[in-house]
Amino acid sequence: MSIRLLPIIGNKYVFEYTIFAGTKIRMKAEILFKYFPNLSENQRSQFERLEDLYKDWNLKINVVSRKDIDELYLRHVLHSLGIAKVQEFKSRSAVLDVGTGGGFPGIPLAILFPESKFVLVDSIGKKIKVVEEVVEGLQLQNVTAINCRVEELNAQFDFIVSRAVAAMPTFVNWVKGKIKKESKHERRNGILYLKGGDLSEELKNYKNAQSFDLSDFFTEDFFETKKVVYLPLKYKG
Repeated sequence: MSIRLLPIIGNKYVFEYTIFAGTKIRMKAEILFKYFPNLSENQRSQFERLEDLYKDWNLKINVVSRKDIDELYLRHVLHSLGIAKVQEFKSRSAVLDVGTGGGFPGIPLAILFPESKFVLVDSIGKKIKVVEEVVEGLQLQNVTAINCRVEELNAQFDFIVSRAVAAMPTFVNWVKGKIKKESKHERRNGILYLKGGDLSEELKNYKNAQSFDLSDFFTEDFFETKKVVYLPLKYKG
């Protein structure tokens, strides 16, 4: 077996392994392992299989841009896991991913927190088809994918996650009544939202919102303007 380094972005590298009959496996998932070093072997394997699954399904149903598919681990997987740097989910937590698209941030978080339950919703059926196939390919037992608008969902959750599918006021309106009454975490139940740029205007009416810079957790330039916004929500029965 031979090993060499391949540049991918600036001075960032991935490993290329040549094994026996010339099979090459690009270990781009290494970018995850340096920030999450305590993963089980099964979790590592699931993360490593993501790229092939998404590249295969992206040829059939385009859910990730061509540019982004080549940087899947940076722009989609690690970005999704930024939520975990702000909030870890306890066992038996219920997490809703709104507008999941191809499964982000829900699928990476489901790999990281196998004892939590994740519901991934999107109004576009072909995207949910990809999510279902990736979930099956990874043999994830803690993910349910639903093709619907979030307003149609009759369920409540500890946290609601998403990646900038709408401005915060619109998003808050969409998820009314979707938060559980009892909090099992130190942080109150609410929204964990991946956003970027200047959010002062968007969040001006949410005095209890907190913004966390992902550049505090990840050193890659991609995260320079990326944030996780936490907004606690009141239970509305």
